Amino acid sequence: MPVLVTGATGFTGGHLARSLAARGASVRAMVRQPARAAELSDLGVEVVPGDLRERSAVESAMRGVEVVYHVAALYREAGLPEREYFAVNAAAVGDLIEAAAAAGARRLVHCSTVGVHGDVGRPPADEDAPLRPGDVYQRSKVEGERVAREAAARTGLQVVIARPTGIYGPGDRRLLKLFRGVARHQFLFLGSGDIFYHLTYIDDLVEGLRLCAETAGAAGRTYILAGGEVTTLVDLVGLIAEEAGVRPPTRHLPVWPFWTAGAVCEALCAPLHIEPPIYRRRVDFFTKSRAFEIGRARRELGYAPAVGLREGIRRTLAWYRQRGWI
Repeated sequence: MPVLVTGATGFTGGHLARSLAARGASVRAMVRQPARAAELSDLGVEVVPGDLRERSAVESAMRGVEVVYHVAALYREAGLPEREYFAVNAAAVGDLIEAAAAAGARRLVHCSTVGVHGDVGRPPADEDAPLRPGDVYQRSKVEGERVAREAAARTGLQVVIARPTGIYGPGDRRLLKLFRGVARHQFLFLGSGDIFYHLTYIDDLVEGLRLCAETAGAAGRTYILAGGEVTTLVDLVGLIAEEAGVRPPTRHLPVWPFWTAGAVCEALCAPLHIEPPIYRRRVDFFTKSRAFEIGRARRELGYAPAVGLREGIRRTLAWYRQRGWI
């Protein structure tokens, strides 16, 4: 089926576009920087330039498409105004759905995040858990889900919302600091490390997104997509250490001095549009539990994570090592 993937030069979107092309789908990728999509072009993916905020570009990219995978989003960037997050992660979602419906598309899969649930007080959380976003990125994703549902009701387009947990695997750089810190004996805990941490291996997420697009009964539903194993942060770090062949870190420091320092650094760095050396969200990594229930996706989609946590860590470490990053 002809499909459109947004965000195809990113980690998740790139894996998704390549996987769909390998399965024989006719894949079109809408990207802001075509020069970064040379690898996709070599695989037969049709690359079209465009920005989600440009209505004409979106309408052009939609022509002849049956399914849209909307993965593109603004993540967390130092000094970025809040309005930019809401323009891309929320308002553009509605425009995308409008254009897809007008072009005759059948379904759109909107990639959101479990971050909309914030800190999970009583894990594991499911899709009906309270929405408690903790920063502007998460707030914009909550708004994006609301806009998506309203646009779906208005246009009649089938929309499925996917909420992945933390994504990792070959190609990921967001967790590089964690893996490298452990492997180089530079990692230390803030707090006890007993909070839950739930990851999703990239191949499992890609399969989950495909199932969201192709399962008839998924229209109008929301699904948490995550790995089959949940660990504490201490246990996760221990697994990384084992696979890296190093002793697991044991040093624990109190949280509050770093949270306070993060607040100060953010206040000083934001006006200068530079990345703060320490920020509160980094501290939150050590304090907020993330554990989720994937029963709905298992029952309704047939979603079955195939890559175990240890194997996923092993593959990710191998990819980092091949590039000399660890």
